[in-house]
Amino acid sequence: MRFVDQVKINVKSGDGGRGCLSFRREKFIPRGGPDGGDGGHGGDVYLHTDSSLTTLLDFRYNAHYKAGNGVHGMGKHMHGKAGEPLTINVPPGTLVYDADSGELLIDLTEPGQTHKLLSGGMGGRGNARFATSTNRAPRHVQPGEPGETIKLRLDLKLMADVGLVGMPNAGKSTLIRSVSAARPKVADYPFTTLVPNLGVVRYGGFKSFVMADIPGLIEGASEGHGLGTRFLRHVERTDFFLHLVDLTSAPEDNYLEHFDTINAELERHDPEMLKKPQLVVLTKNDVTEVRELAKQVTPLFEERGYSVFSISAISGDGIKELVDEIGARLDVSRQAADQADQADQADQENEE
Repeated sequence: MRFVDQVKINVKSGDGGRGCLSFRREKFIPRGGPDGGDGGHGGDVYLHTDSSLTTLLDFRYNAHYKAGNGVHGMGKHMHGKAGEPLTINVPPGTLVYDADSGELLIDLTEPGQTHKLLSGGMGGRGNARFATSTNRAPRHVQPGEPGETIKLRLDLKLMADVGLVGMPNAGKSTLIRSVSAARPKVADYPFTTLVPNLGVVRYGGFKSFVMADIPGLIEGASEGHGLGTRFLRHVERTDFFLHLVDLTSAPEDNYLEHFDTINAELERHDPEMLKKPQLVVLTKNDVTEVRELAKQVTPLFEERGYSVFSISAISGDGIKELVDEIGARLDVSRQAADQADQADQADQENEE
């Protein structure tokens, strides 16, 4: 399985270099005095979010990360070079925990975000630093300070604008294939999708949003059934859901049963989930029987206050209307978020 969303890694900043014990020794300059240089500082460790990454797979093969050590000081007042800093790239949506205490250290949500994780050890001072009028030939130097060490647990929660939920085989993978460049596996058996898939969907010219296909939602998923809670947490960051309903597999005369089952699992995982808006998407309307059923089922969902779309990801019927509606809703929510950010900035400026 190439999708990895939980790993543990060991990270260490660089050690500081040792100060140098040295005395100037040149012809015709007797008793030249101490000239030992300072050691270089150890390298710092940074975490950086890279939008090109969507998994923690690389950390599965390399669990140890260390910044460069500072170079030791040398004679003639030459200071050691600082150690090379280390930047660890992680995908947006990565939560960084102290693996020992379980404390959340930082939530890296924005692409291009950089956070200083560990500071390198200070370089030791050479004996030239300790020369005084009463101690002209000091033989004391400082060792470099050791770098900091920490064991981290990285948890990834995918960053997506829209999350696809629904029973296995509801058509989630087929939909994301039809509207984006993502190519998840599609087949006619349950649990075809074993890992989340992300796709970038274009709309309104140059605008776009990210859609996530979340697998493993069945009755009991919040308790670990099927693929369980492993992937439920990936829908926590979405702005709203597309709830896909497959009328060909719904219980006879009760087309709301699967819909309610999925929502119940979302609520058990996190009650805040059901506060997010949902669009109901009736799939596979390229089948004649489904088109007829959709006309009967649509009022049942509309009575509950949901907007309903009937689509076929195979023929493309209804896809454009669905994408346009998603884009319009996202535009409104993004404008509201921008206005809120501007208001917060104005409040901070007024306080200053």
